[in-house]
Amino acid sequence: MSLVVIGLNHRTAPLDLLERMSIDDSRLTKALADLVDRPHVTEAVILSTCNRTEVYAYVEKFHGAYQDVREFLSAITYQPPELFADHLYTHYDQEVARHLFRVASGLDSAVVGENEVLGQVRRAWETSQHEHTAGPVLAPLFRHAVETGKRARTETTISRNIASVSQAAVAMARERLGTLEGASVLVLGAGEMGEGLVRSLGDAGVGSISVANRTWENAVELAGRVGGTPVRLGDVGAALVDVDLLLTSTGASSIMVEATELSALVERRNGRQLLIVDIAVPRDVDPAAGSISGITLLDMDDLRAFADSGIRERQREVSAVESIIEQEVERYMAYATAREVAPLIAALHGRTDEIRDAEFERFAGRLQDLTPKEREAVEAIVQGVIGKMLYRPTVRLKDAAGTARGERLADALRDLFDL
Repeated sequence: MSLVVIGLNHRTAPLDLLERMSIDDSRLTKALADLVDRPHVTEAVILSTCNRTEVYAYVEKFHGAYQDVREFLSAITYQPPELFADHLYTHYDQEVARHLFRVASGLDSAVVGENEVLGQVRRAWETSQHEHTAGPVLAPLFRHAVETGKRARTETTISRNIASVSQAAVAMARERLGTLEGASVLVLGAGEMGEGLVRSLGDAGVGSISVANRTWENAVELAGRVGGTPVRLGDVGAALVDVDLLLTSTGASSIMVEATELSALVERRNGRQLLIVDIAVPRDVDPAAGSISGITLLDMDDLRAFADSGIRERQREVSAVESIIEQEVERYMAYATAREVAPLIAALHGRTDEIRDAEFERFAGRLQDLTPKEREAVEAIVQGVIGKMLYRPTVRLKDAAGTARGERLADALRDLFDL
C-alpha cells in the first residue's frame, strides 16, 4: 500500500488548462465516490482551489492507481488525458506529507503565506470524512497538515501584510490605478473570496462598493456589512458603466461577463478606463475582453507575477516555515511508521504469548513442585528469552516501515509466524 498525490497546479499548468481541470463543490460528492470505486484506490481526498486540482489517495498499486486517477480526472473534467498528462506531478509516501504541509502553510500558493488555503485544506478533509473516503491513513495526514499550517502562521510572520488572494487582488488594483481613494468598485461574487475582497476594499478607502451575486440575499447581506449597494446579476452591465474597478470571484463554471457586453458599454463610459481583476478559476470574464480599448483585464497569472515581486521581502520567513515543515514531516512519519507496524508487532507478541502459555500448560505437571519463587524465576527466564529474540526483528521492522524493504520484512514475518 502507498500514499500518493497526483495533480497539477499554477506552477505546472497554464491558467486556461487549470480552470478546465477545476472540480467545483457541487461535484465533489460524486467525484469522491467515483475515486474510491476504482480498483486501486482505497481512500481519497480531493483538493481543488484556484491554484490547484489534486487527488490524495491511499492505494494498493502505484502504477494502477496512477492510471485510475488519470482516468478519473479525464472523466470528471471531460478533458482527454493527453491534454493534461504532461502537466501532472506525482509524490508518494513521505513526499506526500511534505507537499501537503507546504500547501497548508501557504508556501505553494500564488500569494505566499496566504490564509485562505488552510481553510480549503480543512474543508477538503472534512468533506472526505463526511463521504467516508478519508480513513485511518488520510484523515490523520490532513489533520496534521492543518496543525502544521496553523503553527507556520503562529510562529512566523509569513502571513503578515498580504495574506490572501483577495488582499493581493486589491493591492494589485491599487498599484495599477495609483490609488483606490474615492474609487467606485463592483464586486461580482459574494462567497468567501468575495467577502475577502469587500473586507480588503474597506481598508483601502474606496468611495463606493457594489456587490452582485447569483443569490440576491447573499449580495444584500455582504453589501450591507460595508454600507454598499446590492446589484442584481441582470443589472451588472448597467452598473459597469459607472465603476472604476470590477473585481470578480464567483464559483461559476462558465463565463459570467462576455467580451461583447463589455465592448458595447465602452462607448457609454465616455473614455473612462475600466480595470477588471478576475481572480476566479474558472475565469468569470471572457479573456477576449483584454483586447478591448479602454479596458485592462488582469487575471490569476497577473496576480502571481505581482505576488512574486514581493517574495524576496519574506524570504527569511519562508525559510522559517520550511524548517517547521521539516520538523512536522519527521513527526508525522514517526507516527505513520508506528501506526503501520504496530498491529503486526502486536500480533507477533500475541503469538509468542500464546506459545508461551501453551507450553507452560503442557508442562504444568512437571512444574507443580516448584516453589512460587522458582516458578517466577522460570517465567522470567522464558519471557526474557522471548523479549531478546523479538527485539531485533521489532526494531528492524520499525526502521524499515514505509519502504519496499519494510513491506518485504512484514510479509516474511506474517508467513513465518502465520500472523
